[in-house]
Amino acid sequence: MIQAVSYRSRASVLALLSMAALSLGGCGQQAHATPPSTQAAAVAAPDAAPPVSTVTLPPAPAPAPATFDVAALSERVRPMVVNITTTHESAGREGLDPFEFFFGPHGGRGVPRGQRPPQTALGTGFIIDPSGYVVTNEHVIHDASGVRVRLADEREFEADVVGRDPKLDLALLRLKGASGLPVAPLGSSEQLRVGEHVLAVGNPFGLGHTVTLGIVSAKARAIGAGPYDDFIQTDASINPGNSGGPLFNWRGEVVGINTAIRAGANGIGFAIPVDALKDVLPQLREKGYVERGKLGLLFQPITRDLAAALKLDAPRGALVAEIEPGGAAARAGIKPGDVIVDVNGVPIHHAEELRRNVARHAPGSEIKVTVVRAEKRHEIMAKLDALQDEEGDAAKRPRPTQGARPDRQQSAEKLGIQVSDAAGGGVRVDGFASGSARQEIQVGDVILEVNGTPVKDVASLSATIAKLKDGSVALLKVRRGKVVQFAAVPVPAR
Repeated sequence: MIQAVSYRSRASVLALLSMAALSLGGCGQQAHATPPSTQAAAVAAPDAAPPVSTVTLPPAPAPAPATFDVAALSERVRPMVVNITTTHESAGREGLDPFEFFFGPHGGRGVPRGQRPPQTALGTGFIIDPSGYVVTNEHVIHDASGVRVRLADEREFEADVVGRDPKLDLALLRLKGASGLPVAPLGSSEQLRVGEHVLAVGNPFGLGHTVTLGIVSAKARAIGAGPYDDFIQTDASINPGNSGGPLFNWRGEVVGINTAIRAGANGIGFAIPVDALKDVLPQLREKGYVERGKLGLLFQPITRDLAAALKLDAPRGALVAEIEPGGAAARAGIKPGDVIVDVNGVPIHHAEELRRNVARHAPGSEIKVTVVRAEKRHEIMAKLDALQDEEGDAAKRPRPTQGARPDRQQSAEKLGIQVSDAAGGGVRVDGFASGSARQEIQVGDVILEVNGTPVKDVASLSATIAKLKDGSVALLKVRRGKVVQFAAVPVPAR
């Protein structure tokens, strides 16, 4: 018996060593020859011991390879990328370009207007059509009097600006006399995952066709560059001159257009998602500009307090603060206080997504807007107007200056505020009974409604707030300057 036990022990050890050898031998060559479940059975067989437990794991999405041939990918995509040099007349560029810190040197800074020589600037682009259509950033060719493009094979072409979209910072060029050019395939930024490898190719500091490797650090970044901020953040090295260049995934598809870097920071660059380019590309090519639909409303983000006051299960969507008279939203029946949670089947998780979603649709098109009103969902069809001026949300408007307190002042103790009758109706907030200002409301705000009940004067406000339950959240409709918005004010538990 002792010998039999010893033999089985040696067999178990040998089986384990064999499995380890198989695992080590497969590294860098191919997957394990034996599936993990089969290996476990092979080890357990000599002792004939049943497995302790079986764990079933959910199927994982197919990942990008941990390693891939960067050199082969670089060689393949290099002919698709172009270097751009633009010329600017001295009178056309005064002061600093807001994108200049990540675009390229212009020279002549600090020289009075009219005395500077013509300036040149550098950028990058990529070919999307064999006949010579090239995509780049709008700020690369902004106010340019001449655009010249150099290919990877050193050929050079003069280029015409076919279309531009300053709001997305995109431009479309056409190379004069070009044909049969290699095309960069457009991928999907929606399917791009954080942590996925990406390759940036560009013309930093005039060093053409420079390749840098990194990963996707984050998605949906807002950096204050425009009304439709939705950037891909990457740690692939991006420098002045990279603007307009492609960000490739490991399959060699363009997933972003490199646009910005963070001044003073290393490893933080931003790219426009390629899906945004695909939305506007047909208009840039056919019309030279982009027309966007307009819903005609002001909205604000939903905080946790607002979600509680509106009886929402989560702080998601966009809260309608004000409706443009006679606009698309007004005609469709959308009302202040509605929470827009979906547009054409696309969920609105964050308020800013509403602006981008509506802007994807052309004027005159109909969209289905899903709103939550009084805890019920409603589907509303709205026919969009043409966007002339940018829609702004109520939360970003300038705050009014605090005026002097009027003599006749009363306290709304339940809300912890000092109030007085406002000219034209409503109640003006003059101060805070507790002595500390609230973030939700400010001195100078005019309260128009409380939980949907109109407020005409201090007396009506007092009657309304007397009905509020301790520990609840009151939804106030307030006018701040010329802007109407909502505020959620907790009612203290006493």
